[in-house]
Formats: sequence, C-alpha cells, structure tokens
Amino acid sequence: MSASATRPKTILLVEPDDAVRTALVSAVGQRAEVEAHAGFESARARVLSAFDLLVTTLRLGEYNGLHLVILAKSGASATTAVVYAEEGDLTLASNAQRLGAFFELARRMPIVLPGYLGSTLPSQDRRDPLRFDRRAHSLGGRRAWDAHLMGPTG
Repeated sequence: MSASATRPKTILLVEPDDAVRTALVSAVGQRAEVEAHAGFESARARVLSAFDLLVTTLRLGEYNGLHLVILAKSGASATTAVVYAEEGDLTLASNAQRLGAFFELARRMPIVLPGYLGSTLPSQDRRDPLRFDRRAHSLGGRRAWDAHLMGPTG
C-alpha cells in the first residue's frame, strides 16, 4: 500500500455557524484531519496551503465561498472544492461549477461529505443543477436510516 493511500485526507472547512461546523466535523469522524474556520478572513490565510478538500458555505458575510474557491484554484495545489448553500440557486450552482467546485445543498452535507473523502472524483462537477438527481432522493424508512448511521462502506 502506498504512503498516499494511507495518508488521511485534509479538509479546510469554512462555516460561520458553530452547530453546523461541529456537525460537519463529526460527519467525517476519524477519516480526515479537519481544520475548521468560522469566517473568510481566517480561512483566507490558510486556503493556499495544501488541503485535499475545501468545504465552504456560500454565505460568508461580505464575502462568499466562491472567493475561497478562486483563491484555492489559483494556488499550485490540486485542492478539490465543495460549496454548499441553504437553497438551490441555479446561478450560484453554475458559477461554482464553472470555477471547478462541486455544489451541494446544506441539508445534505452531513450525509454526502464522507463520500467526497472515499471517492475518486471527476475533475469537474457536471451534474445539471436544473435536473432532479434520483440518487439524491432518500427513499426513507429503516434501511435508509441504517445506511446513514453506518456511513459509507468500503
């Protein structure tokens, strides 16, 4: 097994809400090293460092998460970026995709974030924000809840 396969993923997480930030950190559990920041200013100094994944909310006061994506993509590192928002805004989703980031809804982040760690991701988010993705729809019931509690397998 190569050293890169055993090295834990590093995440730069930017979320102003303490409860949401804590939930996202606990969602990745022991699978990643998370450096969490509450705002743009503190994260801006660190975004050019080598992180495997940048996870940021869209709304960061007078700035937004897309500013951090631009900074991360301008650096030499191959950081993957995920931007999330409370509502599905087509313009913001397509702007995030154009900048090379993945776009998610905030309510799904605790569930989908571990998947970003264990997956080989495409170079760009090519999902159509206007089209309903059936894979994003939970069927509900006990099986779905058990799968959520167990997390991704593999």
